[in-house]
Amino acid sequence: MERLKILCLVLTLVCLAGSAAYAKEEFPINIAVEFTDHATSFYVAQRKGWFEEEGLKPTSYSYVTGMALASALGRGDIQAAYMCLLPAITAYANARVPIKVVAGLHRHGYGLAVDPAKIKTVADLEKPGIRIGCNKAGGPADAIIHKTIEKYNLDRDKILNKIQRMNPATQILAIRMGKLDAFFNCEHWPAMAEDAGFKMLLTSQEVWPNMQGSVLIVREDLIKNHPEVVRKLVAITGRAIEWIKKNPREAASIMSKQLQMAGGRNSPSDAPEGTQKLKVTPETVLRSMTRIEHSFTIDPAEVQRSIDFAKKHGNIRNDFKASDILDLRFSR
Repeated sequence: MERLKILCLVLTLVCLAGSAAYAKEEFPINIAVEFTDHATSFYVAQRKGWFEEEGLKPTSYSYVTGMALASALGRGDIQAAYMCLLPAITAYANARVPIKVVAGLHRHGYGLAVDPAKIKTVADLEKPGIRIGCNKAGGPADAIIHKTIEKYNLDRDKILNKIQRMNPATQILAIRMGKLDAFFNCEHWPAMAEDAGFKMLLTSQEVWPNMQGSVLIVREDLIKNHPEVVRKLVAITGRAIEWIKKNPREAASIMSKQLQMAGGRNSPSDAPEGTQKLKVTPETVLRSMTRIEHSFTIDPAEVQRSIDFAKKHGNIRNDFKASDILDLRFSR
């Protein structure tokens, strides 16, 4: 009888140990993230340990541009991403990547910075010899170029023929070397252009009211097989956005440390040569964040406007409805 009691006690302890070990198991998830302060909600949650609190174990892959991130979504091992809406639309429509937008991250966060010695008004962009930098065609910064042309009745050919397509980090280096006069891009890069002597001439608020900026997307199979993980991701993101609104200075401090391209595992995979020495101060990030409207909610009508814009300008081959890419049940 005594031997039986001991055996039962041992079995109980083994079961308890097994339960404890099971409770500590974390769900591994690969997340692609833009290397800008558009993704502040992800970086804050990562720094605060909120993913681990919810039983998630994220591995992040960062990209300087949303278009590079969109290309990476073709990899089946990336399950979620914090990225700009327009590149997500392109990946969904052209590459047939099976993704859903499950929450918003922010509105706006794009603009035009210029050399104030050469450009005083938007019309000055048409002047001969003005050199304009931007990312790849089809991204949100490129969209602001088209919206600017439309609003200010600029000569489309004159402007588009001047665009030099390059990585935003490369553009900052070009600005410092005096090789660019104007710069359409997403934050935090315009704020860095200001640090190099440029001046903000306009923001997306002026040419595309209520523009949806970045979103949280997940692959459809993650929703199908692990809806509880998607719900946790959305909840963590919402928590981070509310925290950012209340603690902008601390959020800026977190981001300034994250945005140092010092090389190593955490550097973006598409970082160009020579950008490792670029420094980002908390003051720069804080100034940048004032031009971003952090918001968890997302307006389906604005998503549809982005889809229609992408189709109008030939960035996507197939038209579709906002409801096809949206799944907002987890954010309600």
